[in-house]
Amino acid sequence: MPLASMTGFARSQGSAGGYHWAWELKSVNGKGLDFRLRLPPGWDAIELPVRASAAKLLARGNVSAMLAVERTGALPTVRVNEKVLAAVLETIRNIAKRVDASPPSLDGILGLKGVIEITEAEESAGERREVKTAVAAGFEAALSDLVDARRNEGLALARVLEARLVEIARLTAAAETSPARAPEAIRARLAEQVKSIVGTGEKLDSDRLYQEAILLAAKADVREELDRLQAHVDAARKLLGAGGPVGRKLDFIAQELNRESNTLCAKSNDVSLTAIGLDLKTAVDQFREQVQNLE
Repeated sequence: MPLASMTGFARSQGSAGGYHWAWELKSVNGKGLDFRLRLPPGWDAIELPVRASAAKLLARGNVSAMLAVERTGALPTVRVNEKVLAAVLETIRNIAKRVDASPPSLDGILGLKGVIEITEAEESAGERREVKTAVAAGFEAALSDLVDARRNEGLALARVLEARLVEIARLTAAAETSPARAPEAIRARLAEQVKSIVGTGEKLDSDRLYQEAILLAAKADVREELDRLQAHVDAARKLLGAGGPVGRKLDFIAQELNRESNTLCAKSNDVSLTAIGLDLKTAVDQFREQVQNLE
């Protein structure tokens, strides 16, 4: 299953049973799947199947789906409410006996509330079923297009993430072969630091001095961090190759990469190794930023 982004857009439209309809789907990043559906009045019956279809194909993202429906195939019925009109005319005649004013116009009378009644033409059960079937199929088409859009962007993200992993692996190898990690370089720095401790004037017995030297040696050793960095790179590559909704797992790996690069910088007491560590942190940050877009 290919990787998918959480961002995408899709639209479908059509006509059936005297109606014109249009679906619009939008998707952005989210921690889980948040599907928001907006339906016009009278279309609640399609909500459950629409939500079920979305849940089958989408794992994460804030997704909004909106349906617009317009009836175009049937003319409305216009009729005069005779009882209301008779009451209005009777009232006009009574007022005319008491008030000297010009008589009301026809459009004024017809504009009064209740005189004219406009009703939509009734539809048959068969027409209603036809349009509901077409609207449901239109959602499936829009959903399929949305999934395709998210997967296309996922392919682009996979290339970006692989490039960042290549850079992280390169910097990890550079730290591995850095002259600052050569045994003689480490011994020289330890000797200098021990000399600095002794030069403080404090009286240190041999056991205390030995303990301090062990602590300094442990701090200078970044072997464990380099091994973990490489292991995390390998795990991230496996997830990218497996595909599917792996965004959360890759985000966890990105956090671990960040932790190890921070520790590498903290342990480094050499300018060149620190520079590699800072470049490593930048590459990890870029990796993690892109991972946030994955499903």
